[in-house]
Amino acid sequence: MEFSFAFDQPSFWISLLQIVWIDLLLSGDNAVVIALACRKLPPGQRKKGILLGAGAAVVLRILFAFGITFLLAVPFLKIGGALLLFWIAVKLATDDHEAHDDVEAAASLWGAVRTIAIADAVMSLDNVVAIAAAAKGHPELFIFGLLLTIPLIVAGSSVLTNLLTRYPVLVWFGAALLGWIAGEMLVGDVKAIEWLQGYDPSLVTPDPETPGVFTTNKPLHYGAAAVGAAAVLAISYLVKRRGRSAKASV
Repeated sequence: MEFSFAFDQPSFWISLLQIVWIDLLLSGDNAVVIALACRKLPPGQRKKGILLGAGAAVVLRILFAFGITFLLAVPFLKIGGALLLFWIAVKLATDDHEAHDDVEAAASLWGAVRTIAIADAVMSLDNVVAIAAAAKGHPELFIFGLLLTIPLIVAGSSVLTNLLTRYPVLVWFGAALLGWIAGEMLVGDVKAIEWLQGYDPSLVTPDPETPGVFTTNKPLHYGAAAVGAAAVLAISYLVKRRGRSAKASV
């Protein structure tokens, strides 16, 4: 793989700006997951959870970078990932740990890291795909995009964790964001695109970034994302309500 630092080419700088923007957007998603998972940890362990979670996110991006072509062709990968992300979003929105002792706090740290790792495994794929598309064959830009995620995730996670601790209602917004991403992934799977194309060709459109590849049209894409966010909020509300009713009846 040759490195071509074409600083004098406008396309290079356009790709660079696109990668920075992609990282700002998609690293924020991972920061939300880390912040949600770490919000219940004691202050002394919160920083460890953030650093471990951010490290997991970066390692997963690097691993996905080596097999991105293969992963994109795996049928049902995004569908399974979307369903897993729905479960994580509801779990994070409804998770109530009222009390912690030393044993529970230690278990919660690794429980948070486990939750972060699962969610990152789901979402890092989209981040790597987007960076690879924006890099347009420039390996130096691709590597830069992966490295840029490190400070963005760590800084974003720290800020969001503090906000979620002070304002618990923001947890619902974070869960809705995860539902939004899950909805996008659900209709973005290879098999989902094939089924939609066979059902109604107008539901899909050529991907401008990847010749020969199709994606859902914008109304369906954003509609699925909105349904995903609404589903997470509705299910989380029902679970919380059922939990309160069970406690009241005891």
